[in-house]
Order: sequence, then C-alpha cells, then structure tokens
Amino acid sequence: MATDITKKFTAAVATMSPGEVIKDECFQLYDSVSAIEIGDKKMDSGIPDEGESLEEEYDVTGPSAAEEILGIIDELLCLEMAWHLGYPLSQTVLTSVHVDALMNPEPKRIDDVDFTSEPPGSSEKSPFLYVLRAYCAGLVKSCFTVNELVKETLYYEEEDFVTNNYGRSLLGDIPIPTIRQLLRDALTKLAATRDPPRTSPIIVALISRLELRLLFLDAIDLATSKEGTSGVLKFPWTQMRSLIDEIAGQHSLARPVARAFSTKLQRRLTSTMPPRPMVSLSFDECVTHFRRLFEDGSEAIDILQYKDPQCLLHFILFFQERKPQSLVFVRAMIQYFLFQDMTVLGRLSIRQLLDDDLSINGLPCGPHFDRSFDEIEVQSDPRLRIAVSMEEFRQRVADAYLSLFNILCQNRCRVRRMLGHHIHIWHDIEGDVERIESRIKTFLPALTEMGLYPSEEESHWPLRDWVHFFKMRQLDWIVKLGFELRIYQADEFAGMYRYLAKLAEERHIESKRAEEYTMRRERRARSFLKLDPDEDLPESAMDEYTRSKQYHQYMLLDISHTLALAEGLSLFYAVLMRLGFVKQPPQPYGTNQLRHELRMRPFDGIIEGPSYADFVRETEVREMSTDDLLLNARGAVAKARQRYSSYQWYLMQQSFTINDTSHGRWKDSAYHNMMGAVTASVALKQLHEAHRKLEARIGAGDLPEGLELDHESKLEECEYAKWMDVTVTIPEPDDRQKERNAGLEVVMGL
Repeated sequence: MATDITKKFTAAVATMSPGEVIKDECFQLYDSVSAIEIGDKKMDSGIPDEGESLEEEYDVTGPSAAEEILGIIDELLCLEMAWHLGYPLSQTVLTSVHVDALMNPEPKRIDDVDFTSEPPGSSEKSPFLYVLRAYCAGLVKSCFTVNELVKETLYYEEEDFVTNNYGRSLLGDIPIPTIRQLLRDALTKLAATRDPPRTSPIIVALISRLELRLLFLDAIDLATSKEGTSGVLKFPWTQMRSLIDEIAGQHSLARPVARAFSTKLQRRLTSTMPPRPMVSLSFDECVTHFRRLFEDGSEAIDILQYKDPQCLLHFILFFQERKPQSLVFVRAMIQYFLFQDMTVLGRLSIRQLLDDDLSINGLPCGPHFDRSFDEIEVQSDPRLRIAVSMEEFRQRVADAYLSLFNILCQNRCRVRRMLGHHIHIWHDIEGDVERIESRIKTFLPALTEMGLYPSEEESHWPLRDWVHFFKMRQLDWIVKLGFELRIYQADEFAGMYRYLAKLAEERHIESKRAEEYTMRRERRARSFLKLDPDEDLPESAMDEYTRSKQYHQYMLLDISHTLALAEGLSLFYAVLMRLGFVKQPPQPYGTNQLRHELRMRPFDGIIEGPSYADFVRETEVREMSTDDLLLNARGAVAKARQRYSSYQWYLMQQSFTINDTSHGRWKDSAYHNMMGAVTASVALKQLHEAHRKLEARIGAGDLPEGLELDHESKLEECEYAKWMDVTVTIPEPDDRQKERNAGLEVVMGL
C-alpha cells in the first residue's frame, strides 16, 4: 500500500539544524538512490504506463517462419555491433526477448540454454527456432568472451567500452566447444531441411549467419589462446570478411519482428540506471562496421610477426593512426598479444625486448647484454656486477616501457592525455638510470683488460640516452596529437609548429650523436678483432651494427622531415597572421599568456620551455620582412618535400615495418606527408605572388579601389587580406588533400 508521507517528512526535516544528517545503518547508497527514483516514470523502471503490462507478452516459441528468424538474427547483428561501438548491453543485446529467455533462469549446462524451462527438445519442433536458439547462444558466448578479454586489458569504462553485464552470466559456465557443437547441430538440421528445399535462398542466408557465428567464436578462442601461427589465427578473420559481404546481399529476404525486442527487459537487470532507449544501427551501417572489424582483426594478428621492438612500435603507431580508429575489441586483442602473462607476443621475454631495443638505439653488441655474465658466481667479478646492475636497470624501466605500448593502444584523445602524465615517469627514470649506468661504467674497463670486449667511450651514456630518446619522442607525439585532435586554434599554429621544430632540432642532434657513436663502436670492434678493412665482422655482430645504422638513418631522415615542414608551416602561419588572414578569436575569459602556460604545461619540469616573451618573439619574427618570411617558408617546405619524396621509397627493412600490409600503411603515411608538403608549397607560391603584386601596386601608387592613401602614409600589413586576391581555407586534420579553385589551402597536420 502506498502512503503519502510528504507532510510528515517536511515536518520532521523542519526540526533538524543545517548540516545535520540522519542515516540508518542498514540504509545504503543503493537504497537512497532507489528511494529517490520510486514513483518517477523517468527514473523508476518499475512504473508502467497506464494499461501497460510489467511483463513482456511476446511468445519466444511463437515465430517459426524462416523470414522472421532471419529478421531477428539480422537485428541481433545490429545490436551486437552497437555494443562493440560502446553502448551498454542493456540498450543493445539484452533488449532481445529471445536472449533474455535464453538466460532466465541462469543456465548451468547446455540443455538449460533454451527459450523455455520445459524439458529439452520441447522447443525444437521447428528447425528454424533451433537455429535461432543456437545463434543466440553463440552470440551471448561471444559477448562474454569479448567482455572478459577487454576487462583484462587497459580500457576506459563508458568512454571506450561498457563491460557491465547487469547481473547476467552471459553463459560464462558453458564452454566454447559446447556452444560450437550446438551451432554445428543447427547447421546439420538446416542441411536436412526439405521444406523449403535446401536450395532456398533463406536457408542459405541462415547458414551464412550460423557460419559467421562459428567463425567469430573460433577467432576469439584462437586469439585468447595464442596458439598456432599468424596464418592460422588470421584464417577465421579472412573467412568472416568474405562472408559478411554475402550476408549483406541476403538482408532483403528478412522480415523484421519489432516485438522480439523490448526495453521492458531492462527492469530485470541489475542496474541503478533509469531505462534507456534501445540503440540499433541500420543494417548497412552494421555491415560496414563488421567489415572494418574483420579487416582490423585480421591485420592485428600481424603483430605476432615480431622482428624487433621498433618494428613492433611502428606497427602499433601506424595501425592506430587510421581513420576511423579500430574498435576497442581489436585494440584489446593487440594489448593481449603484447604482454599477457608477462610474455611479449606469447614467446618473448621482456628482457629480450628491452635488450633488442637498446641494441638498435645505439648499443649494438654491447657487453651489457651478455647472458654468460649471469652464470658468474664470484661476487667481485666485474661481469657479475654488470649483470646485476643491468637487471636493476631493466626492473626500473620495464613498467614504463610496457605501459607506453599499452597507452598507444588507446583512443587518440586518451593517448595524448596519458602521455602528458607518462612523460614525467620517464623523466624520473632518467636520473635513476644515470646513477645505475655510472656504476656500470666503472666495471667496463675490466672487460677490455680481460680481452672480452673493446673499450667503451667515457663520454657516451647509451642507457641514459635511450631513456632520453623515448622521453623526447613522447614530447613530439604530444604536440603532433594536439594538431590532430584540433586542440590548437588557428592563431596558435605558428607558435606550436615553431615549438615542434625546436623539439625536432634537439632530437636531430641527439640522433646524429648516437649514429656517430655507433659507427665508432663498429670501428673499435674491427680493431679489437684485428680485421682487415675488407673483412666483415661475425654475422651476428654485423647484423646488429647494420640494423642499428639503418635505424639511425631512418630516424634522422624522419626527424629532418618534421623539422623542415614544421619550420615552413610556422613561418607560413606567421605570415597569415601578419597579413590578417588568420585572426585571434575573442578571449573574454583568458589571455595569450595564460594560454601559452596551458600549452606548455605538459612539458613543465621535463624540458625548459620558452618564456611567453620569447615564444611571441620567435613566432612573430618581427625582425624579418614578409617577403623574407615567405622565401624562407618556401625553402623549408621545398626541403621537406624533397626529403619525403626519397623517404617514401624505403624498403620494408629500412622502414622498420613487419610485413607488406604494415609497410603499405607506412608508405601511405609517407605519401600523405609528402603531398601535404606539396600542397603547402603551392599555397605559399600563390600567397607570395599575390603579396608581391599588392606591394608593387602600392609602391606604384596604383591603389585598390576603395583605398585612399596619401604619399606619406603606409598601409598596415594586417589589412592586406582585404586587398589581396587570395582566399585562405584552413582544412580539418582529416582533409588531407583538396583542390580548391578559390586558391590557398593549408595543411595543419604532420
């Protein structure tokens, strides 16, 4: 019986003083939220509309027509994809009456996985209903497996993916092989169907959907077990990719059954949220997303083709750069491959990954990695002391190193935010590594005296430089992501490109120093082994030195591209600001200095950033004329264009890519960068010509119509935009190339 307690409640509250709280020990937060929601139709899922029944009246054993079964399965496909896109199960898969009936009550064995609680087989009079039962079981089990995989990796609830199962087990107690057998039995029943004939298009369509569900379970099961070669793991994904196109052409045969889905079912779920509308995609959207999911899943398997850490890093970087970004499930699968059970790709130790990276980055054939040192038992032996110090080094950097790979697997906004915090960890590590390396350097001369390794340079600190290299590379990513994510406004481009160029300049100096050090190490190794100039080092040592030199060459060219293009675009936008094509928007609640502090905040305490006064001076370049600025910008962009044109022809070995697919993505990225430089070059030429024409007219006294100017006055350059025959369009980051008859086109991203 409902009782109105409003008056009594108000009178009781009036006796309380401000700030006083009365709470019963048994009255918890969940109860308080529920009490607020009771009786409110917007919040209380238990309040029905007038004449509405609380229970779903749809008969799950009723429809048996093949067209209706096909329609229900296709709608389930759409709901499944909506869940993969980030919507909760309560608004997608769990709105299906059949799925709800399948899990109510909670099944413990395969015979309990049925639409009714009647004895097994009672709901199997229709082979099509058996097909729906098998398909729903496969769908729910797929959701369970995906959910568990995502929860084992780094993800962000509500932002990326909703793992809440709302109190449903999702058939977690039923093993995958049992579900597979149920699906195969359904396929057998369909194959034996004589009415309609086996050749019926609807029968073929149902078979395709069951096969898709079987393949999806196989793909998930193989991925989580990490058994077999990459070719075996990719097989289900490639099969599903071809099958989804076939399914797309069969959808016209389906008959929708809207009553088979209801938001009333949310009342049965364990949730503190009010009822929400069902989320469903169109079938065309669903197919498009599934097609991309299968392509991404197949490509993600390629990460198992490990060559070296830099190939691994490049694979993740170029895989994550794609638009639109891959779904959370695929990114979680990559994380699972990477570091599940503290092994890299299921077969490599973290020690091997770190040692390989150090070897490539500037310490090829270093004594630091000699595993024979681990077997020394004499405590005073320098070899044992080096091994102990290196183990301390690995333990200090391992977490940060592995976390970096996990961070790069997140969505782009989250990557930039996390890097802003993660960079401080690397900065702290740098000081600790320097202390560890100083201890190691005291033991290295003894190895030379023992005749084991050539001498090391006292002035070079390879471990510390390796940490510093990764720190600087993350700074570079943070700034570039700022352009990609549209964080910077157009009036900030000149300054942020200038800052990016400064970072690239410092990285270029360090990479050049590391390359020279590697070449000197190789010469000392030859001298130590007393080799003739035409003799090669032992094969393993030669491979390490060659790989290290290739990497330094790659990084130097990549950094020089960034440096040249960033310098050119910084000057370009400085000119656009000076001429009035780009203007600063109103900032009623801020100043340029506060915004400068905000942009430099991720780098505070990491590197010394420019003061606001220096930042403005370097960005505006007032000491140079506009004509000189345009000339320098054109020269810098032309240099970037030239370097990109040679850079894009790098082979797989030179570009540190895993396979043809990864190398193709790298080539596409290099091509887009080159075309960006081409576009900027054309735009600069148009702007330069228009500026010179206007300067010539003003100098000759041939003023534009509407402009009155006496001989002693001079037109301010910020007004040139009104009189120059140029249209400036600043595209969005995703707009790589556009040809506009109107004129100027500027590329924002690198």
